[in-house]
Amino acid sequence: MLETQQLGVSFGGVHALSGVSLAIEPGRIYGLIGPNGAGKSTAINAITGTIVPTAGRILWHGKDVSRWPQYRRARSGLARTFQNLALFHKLSVWENVACGALHAHDDPNLRGAVDAALDAFGLAQLADEPVNVLSLGTRKRVEMARATVANAKLLLLDEPAAGLTGGEITEFSERMREFRDRGGSVLLVEHDMSLVMTLCEHIFVLDFGKLIAGGTPDEVRANPAVQAAYFGAGDEQLH
Repeated sequence: MLETQQLGVSFGGVHALSGVSLAIEPGRIYGLIGPNGAGKSTAINAITGTIVPTAGRILWHGKDVSRWPQYRRARSGLARTFQNLALFHKLSVWENVACGALHAHDDPNLRGAVDAALDAFGLAQLADEPVNVLSLGTRKRVEMARATVANAKLLLLDEPAAGLTGGEITEFSERMREFRDRGGSVLLVEHDMSLVMTLCEHIFVLDFGKLIAGGTPDEVRANPAVQAAYFGAGDEQLH
């Protein structure tokens, strides 16, 4: 589905990513973790086209998309959300989600696509509400609905649980599993290790821009390199 081959990103001689090779398959939830400055957001930005890699390749369904602009990647099914929500706060929930579908659906199909996205994220009853009256967790669901309305196949999330309550995190997890069960895949950057370990089926670990581990939550939890580089000597933060 998605593959990075020896991906590298440099800024003025500083290697933010170096030789990172990832493989993402359909219908799975992945985590991307690592300490601050490890290159997690840089990897997401390179995959989605916000920045151009300086080395390696990005393959999407077998096509080299390393030089594709952001809009072309988004239209092909690569969708993302941001740490800082990019919603139109004076518009309704329905109107915000529709903004994500304008280039992907002909007008006759627009309403159906938006309504389906609202249903998928439990927002149908809030369709006419202005976004600025909603809770943070609900606004994040609006952004996810907008990101996926344009036939998204892979959803990349940058710290989606930040600021959420325990109940909102539980609902977020349920929505991500539903998206997976519909055939989509998720790659999330997240500092909430409890969420990562319970939600993700496969976890990649970055440190100083390099991939140091990849595997199931149990495999990552037991990996000495992860414990040393990310969590210190023990694994107390991995639960």
